[in-house]
Amino acid sequence: MPRTFFGHQSFKGRGASSNVPGRFDSLTLEQTDDGWYQEEIVETLGETVLPDRARSIITSNDSPDVGFDSSINPYRGCAHGCVYCFARPTHAYLGLSPGLDFETKLFYKADAVSLLEAELAKPKYVCKTIALGINTDAYQPLEKRLEVTRGILGVLARCRHPVTIVTKSALIVRDLDLLAELAKDRLVSVMLSITSLSPEIKRTLEPRTASPQARLRVIQQLSGAGIPVGVLVAPVIPAITDHEIEDILSAAQAAGATRAGYVLLRLPHELKILFREWLAEHFPDRANHVMSLINQARGGKDYDSQFGTRMRGTGPYAQLLRTRFDLAKRKLKFAGAEERYELDTTLFRPPLSDTPQLSLGF
Repeated sequence: MPRTFFGHQSFKGRGASSNVPGRFDSLTLEQTDDGWYQEEIVETLGETVLPDRARSIITSNDSPDVGFDSSINPYRGCAHGCVYCFARPTHAYLGLSPGLDFETKLFYKADAVSLLEAELAKPKYVCKTIALGINTDAYQPLEKRLEVTRGILGVLARCRHPVTIVTKSALIVRDLDLLAELAKDRLVSVMLSITSLSPEIKRTLEPRTASPQARLRVIQQLSGAGIPVGVLVAPVIPAITDHEIEDILSAAQAAGATRAGYVLLRLPHELKILFREWLAEHFPDRANHVMSLINQARGGKDYDSQFGTRMRGTGPYAQLLRTRFDLAKRKLKFAGAEERYELDTTLFRPPLSDTPQLSLGF
């Protein structure tokens, strides 16, 4: 079935400027102005929210460079609208565009709590730290209303199951009660993602996320509540945000962060098209230079997906970033994000069965 794609246009509160065709699309329709009739210009796009009837909730991962084996993604798509999001291409598997569709066609795990309880109750289940909200932010705007993430955290807290969280949302402080309870038994750690300290860059790059200062306050609040918290400088964008590495680390350390990591911008599949559109609109004077640095760090390509190097790149420019980050990290006495904060897996207890006989302890 053919789908219509918006041309390049800025939409209020959206990161992408088009609905770039997905790599699996065989036929698309593009809107054009024929000079006879022009509809009213749309400045905002509404959202469509649908349940995702998944059969399971925990996803296994065998990548050697992401630092976790199991993850849960409460949502598909993300209204934060970060133009650089590496998860955008996954929307193509749904027959949707990684562009504006990714920000406006959203799916939530309607049965998350029951699915999680069922998986944790399996006799052969082995407790491993679960990474929460890796593909899309578990605390995106939709979570305020649906509370899928809070439901998942509630199950994990009852079962004394370890969990790690990466977010760029201030909404996480809503769950301080659950997080503090988990932290008492060394069952949780959090990383706040900060791309830039510039409100203007944030506004166009990740339009519906919390402000940089709000994220620093989140670090302060989590740290004050005894919750292990770090900062993830991600993504580092050449010639746009790379000069901020030291300032971000310093501000996060002052707020209470004790761990730090970074990720170089990744542009898989359709993302390279969306990012080039963003550059052309917001940084036309340096677009070629930005892409040149990216290509230098990706073996002459826009992206290299090879394990071991895809997070930080290769070559002189990538090595310079690595050296700068390591120096700043040592100066500020940060632990590395790659040095796992070991959470306790020995306290795990499966959820109670609805059948009383199974909980008598015989």
